[in-house]
Amino acid sequence: MQDQAPTGARAFVEPAYGDRSLGDVLPAIAAALGVDVGFHRTSLVLPPARAYVVFLVDGLGHRLVAQHAEHAPYLHALLNEPGVAGVPSTTATSLTSLGTALTPGQHGLVGFTSRIPGTEKLLNALLWDKQVVDPAEWQPNPTAFGRLRSAGVHATVVSKREFADSGLTLSGFRGAEFVGADKIGERIAGAVTASAELPSVTYVYDGDLDWTGHRYGVDSPQWRAQLSAIDASVEQLREALDPGVRLVVVADHGMVDSPAEARIDVDEHPDLRAGVHLLGGEARFRHLYCSSGAIDDVLATWRELLGARATVLSRDEAIERGWFGTVVPQVRPRLGDVVVAAQGDHTLISTADFPYENMLIGFHGSLTAVEMEIPILIC
Repeated sequence: MQDQAPTGARAFVEPAYGDRSLGDVLPAIAAALGVDVGFHRTSLVLPPARAYVVFLVDGLGHRLVAQHAEHAPYLHALLNEPGVAGVPSTTATSLTSLGTALTPGQHGLVGFTSRIPGTEKLLNALLWDKQVVDPAEWQPNPTAFGRLRSAGVHATVVSKREFADSGLTLSGFRGAEFVGADKIGERIAGAVTASAELPSVTYVYDGDLDWTGHRYGVDSPQWRAQLSAIDASVEQLREALDPGVRLVVVADHGMVDSPAEARIDVDEHPDLRAGVHLLGGEARFRHLYCSSGAIDDVLATWRELLGARATVLSRDEAIERGWFGTVVPQVRPRLGDVVVAAQGDHTLISTADFPYENMLIGFHGSLTAVEMEIPILIC
């Protein structure tokens, strides 16, 4: 469903849970492996095989690949119907959807930062203070990898060593064997070894393109060079794998560059701070946690001041639209009383709460096509 945005604003791409979302990848792989794990039904169909490798390239949006055929010829030749990220289109949410086969409203990682219910604190889902929040309590559902392993499928995660015991890994990928691999050569070798087990599913993560996009922007020579390196590494991985192993290349989101004139600093507009006692989310998708009785005023103020630059919804409106999929009771208070999704290339930064945001060039999190559409490439 397209967003009914104000005149002049770009249309949104709504999530496609149960169709071609990240939460559908492992259920589709289970079906392709011929293993009944009891996952939800999905319209995503993958070819039968005894072993699958899923290579997730952070920040590799479908439209970005389509626009850079000269820098990613291998990936570009594989392009087909895009998949769709969840909401918000951000790493913590997307990776957990992939790893659990659940919607954001079920697994509860609803953004880069979100309120810890009952407190005035935010959980940073990437840095994650495990002394404050136990990942197994925040995300108590069995992961898809754990369920596959219980069904006799060899399940492996190949990623940087520093991520082995991170809150995000424990939330989305516990139950899989973890193989530490800091360099692309290690990741390829780890994937080849793990995929030799039958039946098996191996997940490989690469975050370098996302980091480059945040730092330099997707319209930069640095980003284009990194995309070329990714393209070469995917081709190298495919050549190294046994011919009987299927490789699926996916991403967690795309990215847009936000120029200085498209940035709104909420700290320069006192009216935007009125009634908001905690500001969460990220620059392209804000969670606003409001003071008692202030929700209606916050909604009206943000809508009036931002106009076509953002879509501003109450929590109930966003849930009704299906942005987070099914929302379970314990996840509901983690969502903002008001959520704000940036349109076009706008960002809603806070130089007081998140000073690093203004140093970034590339952003993601909202529902524009370049952020939401992701590749699901089979080779």
